[in-house]
Amino acid sequence: MKTNEIDTLNFQDIPAIAQSMKYYDDALYFGDNMTDIPNIGQGCRINFVVLVFCISGKMTVVLNDVEFHLTRNDAMFIDANTVVAARRDSQDLNFKMCAINMGMRYSLINKTLFDAIINLQEQPVVHFSDEEIGLVEKYYELANFKMMHPHFCANKESMDNLLRAFAIDLLYSINQHTQPSDTILRQGDKLYRNFVYLVQSNTDGKRSVKSFADELCVSPKYLTSVCRQYSGRTANDIITEGMVGRIMQLLNYSDMSVKEIATALNFENLSFFGKYVKKHLGQSPNNYRKAHKYGL
Repeated sequence: MKTNEIDTLNFQDIPAIAQSMKYYDDALYFGDNMTDIPNIGQGCRINFVVLVFCISGKMTVVLNDVEFHLTRNDAMFIDANTVVAARRDSQDLNFKMCAINMGMRYSLINKTLFDAIINLQEQPVVHFSDEEIGLVEKYYELANFKMMHPHFCANKESMDNLLRAFAIDLLYSINQHTQPSDTILRQGDKLYRNFVYLVQSNTDGKRSVKSFADELCVSPKYLTSVCRQYSGRTANDIITEGMVGRIMQLLNYSDMSVKEIATALNFENLSFFGKYVKKHLGQSPNNYRKAHKYGL
């Protein structure tokens, strides 16, 4: 779809357009070439989180009209709701890319990593050591080997955990290169961080902006205003993303019945839970579980 004449790319769109895709599921994507995305040269808005790391060569990435140059051993964090344009600056360009579905972002990122992400929003490029880039390449080699030999990839839970470990190690490496701000946090900074911490730890199914605003002692209107300022999304969008990620986790990995999940997350009844899942995941809970549950 279009947003102010800029193409918007959703996580679900990736399989149809990414020619260099190495792996894709409902949570993670790995690939080798951002420039195969249509209109990426002119710019498109992405609705997911991206980690890019340059193995060799040079490339230019423009984030919201700010230009960054990546060379060997550089890593870049691109947050959701960012307008991205990219171009190859040398023929020997070799880079890897990991994309994270917004819902799963809150299950992968803990408080320490989220602080690093806040710092990366102002300076999204960090320079990795040879050892850190070596770890990235080892993960890729192992993942590619398993994908090329299906009998080693029969246990999907093992494959998924490998790729999640890759994403988390990459974020931790980035965290080692970010410095906490020496400036006093503004009220909005503190509120946005505390709100995301609450969403990330929301295991009891709170879904209303008012419930989070009350816990933070602010009005729902002010909380939404701060969220728009810092992320370009409403407080309700962020709450929904976190809840959908939690539902995906429980459907994919837990042995809880659909009814038990609905009860644990404080849905009024099983029917309402089914409608909520269908709206946000495109399938009924049972059908989604059959299509995605690992270890079966």
